[in-house]
Amino acid sequence: MSEWKVDPGLDVPPSRQLVEAVLDAVASGRLAAGGQLPSVRGMAAEVLVNANTVARAWRELEHLGVVAGENGRGVFVTPQGPAIARELRAAQTLSAYERALGEALRAGHALEDLIGRAAALRRHSA
Repeated sequence: MSEWKVDPGLDVPPSRQLVEAVLDAVASGRLAAGGQLPSVRGMAAEVLVNANTVARAWRELEHLGVVAGENGRGVFVTPQGPAIARELRAAQTLSAYERALGEALRAGHALEDLIGRAAALRRHSA
């Protein structure tokens, strides 16, 4: 089973889903510096999207400095890619958490209940 997935039911564009999936893989170490990404065509076939969608995601990752293309060889994680990916994902996930926390508080959830849920999640993910 592949780790690469695109969910067409999400409000997030498929290319953004791919960028986030690669950032997660690089940030977590599942895809290390020097590791090769799947080819554009291979990834497109695997996640059932147009090859242009994958190419757009690979270009964005290259623009971020996480990967670099090598003519005739493929796309590889740069030496600084893991640090960049960890920094980007930390910022993105913290921002999403803050938005969700604010929404939950505005909806009337007690802060103590939310803290309890966060602690439970931490215990289950450790």
